Amino acid sequence: MVLEFHDEGIYCPAGRFYIDPWKPVERALVTHGHADHSYPGHRHYLTSEAAAPVIRHRLGDIDLDSIPFGRTRDINGVTVSFHPAGHVPGSAQIRVEHGGEVWVVSGDYKTTSDGLSEPFEPVPCHAFITECTFGLPVFDWRPEEELAAQINEWWQANRHAGRMSAIGAYSLGKAQRVLTMIDPSIAPILTHGAVENTNQVMRAQGLRLPETIRVTPEVTAKTHPGALVIAPPSALAGNWTRRFGTLSTAFASGWMALRGVRRRRAADRGFVVSDHADWKGLNAAIAETGATRIFATHGYTTVFRQWLESQGYDAQIVQTEFGDDLIDEDDAEETAA
Repeated sequence: MVLEFHDEGIYCPAGRFYIDPWKPVERALVTHGHADHSYPGHRHYLTSEAAAPVIRHRLGDIDLDSIPFGRTRDINGVTVSFHPAGHVPGSAQIRVEHGGEVWVVSGDYKTTSDGLSEPFEPVPCHAFITECTFGLPVFDWRPEEELAAQINEWWQANRHAGRMSAIGAYSLGKAQRVLTMIDPSIAPILTHGAVENTNQVMRAQGLRLPETIRVTPEVTAKTHPGALVIAPPSALAGNWTRRFGTLSTAFASGWMALRGVRRRRAADRGFVVSDHADWKGLNAAIAETGATRIFATHGYTTVFRQWLESQGYDAQIVQTEFGDDLIDEDDAEETAA
């Protein structure tokens, strides 16, 4: 096999490298900057050029090399390249070719364009390693403009009622996507320190985001009435929001499609905003690869494997330590800011 599944992560024996390993290794190829895919402790890192700034921001002084999307690199006789995954800015699928056989590790991906991330690019292959975070037919995402209208109407209504609004969104990807959907003319936009730090990294890369104000001890409901606050989900669950007085809270996640999850989150609103492919997106992505062997990771793996087998695929389940978008990806910086 071109790739094997080890305790450290997905391994290429011919190339002697790992992809998104969760234990320290000599050489790691990394799909994107979320904490469950870019772990600290590896000796050498390789990622896409677009993902490199965020990964450096998260992991600090590491030995990191990067290449543009689509450019090939030979690693010990194995040809590798990075291709857009559409998950968050810079996120990649990694194509691995050896002995005439092509495997693709998708990482996390989204097949619909959000106007922020590089659009998903189908990569033909023989074997495809896919997530299935939302691998059930019930998950069917709405158009971006519809989501934007829902968020802006909620924010506007809160402002008219004299309340501030707060959305829980991961600091990398989800927060910036929410920023591209909201109407900055409604009121000021405030950001948790972790979100603003990521904003600064992405602005330096040329991504256009609306003006935001970092939350400091001086920023309150009195100084910025009617404002919208964007913060990691964990921040909304603690004492951090007390400074804003009467507050309407919401979460942006694909899991908001499930009533039980919305209820457990105890928020006023749940917006179904996901950076992962829905049921249709997963099936379309797999079909476009032309692969006959599919390996399903993190999510509804058992159900999704059964479905793939019913469609004629050679499907298997791979156990990984990747997250499923229900566990907060907040690191220490986010909870301390």
